[in-house]
Amino acid sequence: MSSTDAPRHPFWQSIVSGTLHCGAGCSLADMIGRFLFRALPFAVAGSLVFGEWTLDYLLALLVGVTFQYAALSPMLGQTGLPVWWRALKVDFLSLTAWQVGMYGWMALVIFVWCGPISPLGIEFWFLMQLAMACGFLTSYPMNWWLVRVGIKTAM
Repeated sequence: MSSTDAPRHPFWQSIVSGTLHCGAGCSLADMIGRFLFRALPFAVAGSLVFGEWTLDYLLALLVGVTFQYAALSPMLGQTGLPVWWRALKVDFLSLTAWQVGMYGWMALVIFVWCGPISPLGIEFWFLMQLAMACGFLTSYPMNWWLVRVGIKTAM
């Protein structure tokens, strides 16, 4: 059976897959970014937290767009700048929506409830799992829309 003959998943399931694909890039970037930032910290708007989030966001875009390019290029049978541009369009809104949910949760954790927490502790990674769930919740509707309007392809 070829991939074109395979049964299609219900629309909502294909959106879940696409949203989790987005989350994979964000998660990988967040893991790398935490330790890069420890080596080279910088402040944004006077805040080390905002500096770290800026680095994480830029890494997430780099990782996410690269993943998207790797998926799109063989699917389209093309390479080069037009495919990179399409990958950026596909991933930018989805990834940004994910990060809004994730950073919104972590802002509550850091600025309201717990204060700064170290990525070397288990508490940090537990709270990051909850942040990823929040990212999923804010990115799912964006992925739904991106597929409906034809910017993103259903998985």
